[in-house]
Amino acid sequence: MSLPHAPGARLAAFALVCLLLAGCMPTRQEIRVAQRDAFERQDAALSCARPDRCAIPSPLYQRAYALYDSEPPRHHLRLLEWGQDALIARIHLIRSAQRSIVLQSYIYTEDDAGIFIMRELIAAARRGVKVRVLVDQLFSVDDPRRLAELAVLHRNLEIRLYNPTFGEAETGRLQFVAGILCCFTRFNQRMHNKLLAVDGVMAITGGRNIQNRYFDWDPGFNYRDRDLLVLGPAARTMEQSFEAFWRHRLAVPIAALRDVERILRREDDIALQLGRIKRGDRLLDVSAMAESEILIRQRLLDPGLEVGEVAFYSDFPNKPLERNSREERALSESLRGLLDTAEDSIVLQTPYLVLSQEAQRQFRALRERDRPPTVTISTNSLASTDALPVYALSHKYKRRYLREFGFRIHEYKPHPESAPIDLSTAREVDGEVLGAYATESRRLFGSSRGSAARRGPVPLRQAGLRVGMHAKSMVIDDDLALVGTHNFDPRSDWLNTESFVLVRDREFALRLRGIILQDTLPENAWAIAPRPKPPVLSGLNYSVGKVFEVLPLFDFWPWRYATSWDIKPGCEPIPYTDPAFRDCYEPVGDFPEVQLGGKSLSTRILTAFGAGLAPIL
Repeated sequence: MSLPHAPGARLAAFALVCLLLAGCMPTRQEIRVAQRDAFERQDAALSCARPDRCAIPSPLYQRAYALYDSEPPRHHLRLLEWGQDALIARIHLIRSAQRSIVLQSYIYTEDDAGIFIMRELIAAARRGVKVRVLVDQLFSVDDPRRLAELAVLHRNLEIRLYNPTFGEAETGRLQFVAGILCCFTRFNQRMHNKLLAVDGVMAITGGRNIQNRYFDWDPGFNYRDRDLLVLGPAARTMEQSFEAFWRHRLAVPIAALRDVERILRREDDIALQLGRIKRGDRLLDVSAMAESEILIRQRLLDPGLEVGEVAFYSDFPNKPLERNSREERALSESLRGLLDTAEDSIVLQTPYLVLSQEAQRQFRALRERDRPPTVTISTNSLASTDALPVYALSHKYKRRYLREFGFRIHEYKPHPESAPIDLSTAREVDGEVLGAYATESRRLFGSSRGSAARRGPVPLRQAGLRVGMHAKSMVIDDDLALVGTHNFDPRSDWLNTESFVLVRDREFALRLRGIILQDTLPENAWAIAPRPKPPVLSGLNYSVGKVFEVLPLFDFWPWRYATSWDIKPGCEPIPYTDPAFRDCYEPVGDFPEVQLGGKSLSTRILTAFGAGLAPIL
């Protein structure tokens, strides 16, 4: 029987679909039964009988263990700027585990990096290490078959999905729309935390997901990102944060997902078949380096710093559902409290410069002080970002950021001269040309349905490997440093769960400040400053532009207050407030290096009509 065509009948039918889908979340009893059935099919054999589970010797483990019960607490920290270092560190930590591994990620794809890390986790489980993996469902998983294979693989490997849409691994188009219409807050509640902790003594956290482009392995687009390796007692707190997510009702074991459970019930013999590795040479290189005690000491241990106070903060797993409770606001309120302590300077790095109303009020209050702190921002340009709608909102408020908040904004170039990116590891083995944007054809053990191409960065005039900013860090008064997952935006404040590490150590803070400021240098970023005044009616242009800025819609005034500037040969970097700025810099347009066309027009349109989207972007 066909559905009625009347609008009311169609709406009623869609509402019924929403209700039916909403009722598909597994019950606790169903979860217990699914876990029991999977447990009976799992392999229990171990490849190692030694008490240390055949873990590799690790100078990192030795240092972490020595610091574990230090009094007062001491930690060893290493900033991981290079993607290869970040991957080597992960593989080394997994191989050195003797008791437990926990991995938490927003994105996990089945590309070379994802397959490599999963193989290592499986090997650790077979050695006798308890391995638990928790990933956000919406942007990581959509292949029930692969998850069914993993669900029955080994008793020491357990995987859960955070907030699966209607209790399934795969989210179809109908489910996606139904999720937005029937359960908007719940559907938008995503787990943005990233964490790898080993034996409660070593951990890595920061901006990187498990995907090629976070480790310099994508042939067209890689992220300039940052992780922090933490050795010492704070790793225990990070593991406890994972436990809170793991035990929450939104973390569903993969065997209990509706579509996965149907496969397990239908098929008796299921064998794991991970995807094909494109460049095995990279895996061999990283594998050898992760085994080398000398290299681990040289690249990960010796360059680090020993510090005292280190604190780890994380949202609760049910953050958006109880946003009015004081506990659920703790992380974002902690950030605002830290900003209030600033006296001299704030150096902030974020991929998405879209501020919540609370943050805007706070920066405005800082600016109104008798001696306001300088605020330096490192963020994406339209040419470097892969989040066009978010950049459009940032573009809308540049006048406010410069004039009312006093920001010194530097937008990252897509081809920076001194980015910590290794070009040699990015190329494809079959000769694929650098700069041909790769769309990541598969998510965690599944297909992305080709949606990545639509979300990708804008076309550029110049070919070459492109780099986008993804690091999230802040330094206050050269004494306090923060590294984590929080993007300092409304979505991080209200919808995503986030985390960060807070370090009160001047040497560490100065080191991080120097790294961020390196990204703001003219060879790596454009300075944002007021555009040259028109010869006539400059005051009218400013006033009209300001009026359009406060409108939620119809902000289509073409002459924006600010534009991008590049340094002239022979000049030294200076702030735009310096009287000599226009002698040493020249304007290069609102969207430098962007090939003008559909997406630059889209930026104008979203600037005009997208203000209401700020809380969810």
